[in-house]
Order: sequence, then C-alpha cells, then structure tokens
Amino acid sequence: MNSIQKLFQQKDKNLLSIYFTCGYPKLHDTVKVILELEKSGVDFIEVGLPYSDPLADGPTIQESSQIALQNGINLDIVFDQLMTIKGNNKTPLVLMGYLNQMLKYGEDKFCKKVVDCGINTVIIPDLPMVEFENHYQQLFDKYGITNVFLITPHTSEERIRKIDSYTKAFIYVVASASITGAKGAISGQQIAYFERIKEMNLQSKLIVGFGISDKKTFNTSCNYSNGAIIGSAFIKYLGINGIDKIKNFIKPVIG
Repeated sequence: MNSIQKLFQQKDKNLLSIYFTCGYPKLHDTVKVILELEKSGVDFIEVGLPYSDPLADGPTIQESSQIALQNGINLDIVFDQLMTIKGNNKTPLVLMGYLNQMLKYGEDKFCKKVVDCGINTVIIPDLPMVEFENHYQQLFDKYGITNVFLITPHTSEERIRKIDSYTKAFIYVVASASITGAKGAISGQQIAYFERIKEMNLQSKLIVGFGISDKKTFNTSCNYSNGAIIGSAFIKYLGINGIDKIKNFIKPVIG
C-alpha cells in the first residue's frame, strides 16, 4: 500500500492538496515550500517538475516553470532536493511531470529516482492510455509506482470506467475543459459535471483540480469528491508573499 492509499484510509473527505513548482521562486526553495506546506496542514503535495512546454498548465504555472528553469532547475537537482527530506517529510508527495521529461531522462532511471525519493504516485497528463496499457503499466508496476489519470467534462463514460479500473490512487477530475488557472466561482455547468461523475459510483477516490482557488471553490468541489488541488492561486500567492506566509494561504481554506 502506497502513501496516498494509506492517506485515504485515514481520511477520505475534504483532502487538500497543493501544487507547487520545484525551483520556484528560487532554485533551492523546493524543500522549504514542502516543509512549510506540511506545517500548514495540507494532506498531500503535488510536486511539479518545471517543463518548457507544459501543455496542461495556464499562464501562472507556465511562468513559474520558466522562472524555475531560468534559476537552473533540472531533474537531477529536483531529485537531489527531494532526497534530502526522504524519511523526514510525513506528507505524501505526488510527482507531476510530462512524458517527454521521462523519455529524455530515461524511463527506468526516472522511475528509480522517483522511488528513491520516497514517492510512489505520479501524474503524467500527456501519457496516452494506449501507451500506458502497452508499456507504462508494466514499467510502473515494476517500480511500485501508481499512475493518476485525468478526466475532463468531455471524457466518455467508457473511458472513465476504464480509468476507474486502472486506478490505484485517485482519479484527477479536471474541473473544466481548459488549462489550469483560477477561474472564480464554480459554475452550474461544472456542478452538473461533478454530479454526473459522482452518480457513476466509481470505485476510485476523486480529487478535483483546475480552477480551485479558495475556501469556497474547495468546499464546493469537496461536496462531489474526496478533495481538491489548488495550484495556480497558490503559485501566484507564493510569488507575491513568499514562503514565510504560506500558512496564511492555507489556513483560510482548511479552517
């Protein structure tokens, strides 16, 4: 049983995850951000690997990736940073990156590094289902890594049920058919989508992401899922207010 599965055994409602970009705002801030998020009481942390062409990400996260890359971040540095807190950090980490990053780094080398850092769940948004079935499922199983699939308002019921059958951690419910970014209030159309997914009675846990930015949107999402991920709103706050003020962002959401 991996760390995310254990988390869901302990708590399966109102889980808060925060996405952040490694190497942002400064190169060596990765560990500082993780430790501050842990102290602030988040349930799990989505560790973003900076990438030059992040297809699923909006302007805020794209900018944070660009800054991190300009700071000199790369996968070796990220893995070295994460190794320094292995065994000390008690908050589960989920690694989010893109398929090309894994291919360039070397698939087996990438997976080994992920596991060496104490991480066993990954989100690869651009990993095609057919590639997972034909190759990556076996590769991830070899290393004990769980893959998280994303669904959107346009995902067919057939595909959702197939994803449900493969899921060992959670399904990432993309709140809107667009890139990441704070969007304001959750619309009636989005609620209808959440209700449709909830009524499917899937076996998997559901975590909502994309456009979740504050207590109101977090609570609304949790009415239809096990929890939610805040990304762009946190990145924007972090860039303006700094690491020392992270608890002031988290407290109103979970308080």
